[in-house]
This record gives sequence, C-alpha cells and structure tokens, in this order.
Amino acid sequence: MQIEKTHIIHWLELCATTYQDNQDFLTDLDRDIGDADHGLNMNRGFKKVAEKLPQIVEQNIGSILKNTGMTLLSSVGGASGPLYGTLFIRTAAAVGTREQLTFEELIDALKSGVDGVVSRGKAELGDKTMCDVWLPVLTSIKASLDKGTSADHLHNEMVELAEANVLATIEMQAKKGRASYLGERSIGHQDPGATSSLLMIKALKQAIAGN
Repeated sequence: MQIEKTHIIHWLELCATTYQDNQDFLTDLDRDIGDADHGLNMNRGFKKVAEKLPQIVEQNIGSILKNTGMTLLSSVGGASGPLYGTLFIRTAAAVGTREQLTFEELIDALKSGVDGVVSRGKAELGDKTMCDVWLPVLTSIKASLDKGTSADHLHNEMVELAEANVLATIEMQAKKGRASYLGERSIGHQDPGATSSLLMIKALKQAIAGN
C-alpha cells in the first residue's frame, strides 16, 4: 500500500489523542525513575502539533513531519523535546518533498530519524531509552521487507515487537538521562520514553492499517 499524506496526518492526530489519554500513565512511569513530567510534556507537545495540522495539511509529507519536529522542539520540555523533535526532523529530511511513500520508504525514513536521535542522545541499545524500542523494531521490519514479506503482514508485527521491547526495559539499568543517576535502583521499572515510542508505533499502525 501507499502511505499518503492523509495517513501521516491521521497518525499525528492519533498521537495527540493517545498522549492525552495516557498522560497520567506515562507520568506514573516517569515518577518512578525520572522527573514525573514525561506524560505532561508529551501531551502538551502533541496537542500543539494537532493544533497546527489544519494550517499545513496541503504541504508535502516531509514538510508536515518537519513542522511536527520543530513544534515538539519548542513545546516539549526535558529531554523528550530535543529527542522526539530530532526523530521527526531527521525523518522529514529523508522523506523530502514526496507526496506519498511506500511502507518500506517510511521505515527507511524513520530509521534515519532514529539514527539522528542516537547521534544526539548518544544512547545505545540496552541503555533503557526510546531507542530500545525503535532500533530493534525498525531493524527487524526492514529485514523482513528485504526478504519480500508483505507490508500488510508487518503492521501487527511492528506493534508486537515494540511491546516486547518495552517490557524488556523493566530489567535494564538506565544508563542515560535522569534515570541513570539511580543506578541499579532503575532496574524493575518500565522506561517511560520507550513506552511513549510504543504508543507512537501503535498509532502509526492504526493510521496506516485502518485498525
């Protein structure tokens, strides 16, 4: 299937609704190992994104994603703003001025976005961050696409992989961000940034698969 602008806009709208609905949940997760502001920050940032969408619906996909990244940079506090802002801005750069994408092109663009996050945040797999969801999910989906697996069969797999990798963060010791100061006390807690990424991936699956 082709990924149209309408799919991307719907994805961002779903993100805004999802973060509003899960603000308290994300805050509770962050209270255990962070500053207890992650839910509030993500809700505020994507509320701003949703408010700006009517003004940019006629733009190309790259411009819509870049606008999203810039909005998150300016409205989300803490570490989340720069990291999620970078995710969208670098993804936008990979997309360029295209009006539609294949699923594989979207995955490749998101991988460029995550590479930007890794470069900016210096996080590696296993550091108990959002990268512990995005990196394995995108790597696995890309490998499946390269083997010829139909994109339609990968939408559910994308979410299942994200869910498994979020749960894996519980047993990790945080090595980046506020949680890293807790040392071994960060073990036993689900990472809020990884959870936010899971919610974003679920919204993406719903937007492009229609369920």
